[in-house]
Amino acid sequence: MLEGGHGPNAPDEIVLHRDGSGAITGAVYFGTQLVIAADAAAVNAFAAELRRHPRLRSFVGPKACIDRLWEQVRSWHRAPVLARANQPIYALVPAALVGGADLDVRQATLADAESVIENSAEMMLGELGYDPRVNRVSFGTGVRRAISSGQWWVYIEGGELRFQLNVGARTKATAQLQGVWTPPALRKRGYASAALAQIAARLLLVHPTVSLYVNDFNRDAIALYERVGFVCVGEMSTLLFE
Repeated sequence: MLEGGHGPNAPDEIVLHRDGSGAITGAVYFGTQLVIAADAAAVNAFAAELRRHPRLRSFVGPKACIDRLWEQVRSWHRAPVLARANQPIYALVPAALVGGADLDVRQATLADAESVIENSAEMMLGELGYDPRVNRVSFGTGVRRAISSGQWWVYIEGGELRFQLNVGARTKATAQLQGVWTPPALRKRGYASAALAQIAARLLLVHPTVSLYVNDFNRDAIALYERVGFVCVGEMSTLLFE
């Protein structure tokens, strides 16, 4: 049984699936993207619901969910332009944290916005093949809003941005890290390990874990996370659409 917003093409809705006893067995968010976590029966129900949302830009969720969802809808849905089929999920607990050199990491301010925008765009261009600066005003507005909300962290030395990340979803269980980035010319100098460890230590003061997911082919990023103490706890998948 499904429950949630059911208006035609309703934006930004969360739909739940319940089994015969009334227990929630799945949830899906429909916005600019689809985010899902569900058992097999719930995935099947959400696949039918997806017909009301034909223009989503991406599907994101645990690999088993995304694989099953795509199998259900591929006969009628437009094909993805990019598939990240295997994205390990990593988590860090306080006892496992491995620190590094003491760097001056801090939350970004609006004075840092242009640097954060440029570096974020370069990261997206390299990873997704898409340059968000095509819609620079809306992209910049989103970054500035996230900075104002305290989501962005940076390590800047001598006016040079050397590391950045942002904190996305926060729950009672974890804070999810995103956009982990060191400019290519500044890599292999230890900045990322030390900065990530210090930012994680700050977040672990208020969250029991921090987590992230990464493309399986990004071996340098995986090595970075494991140096800091992250361990693999699951696997995600992402499908991107035009």
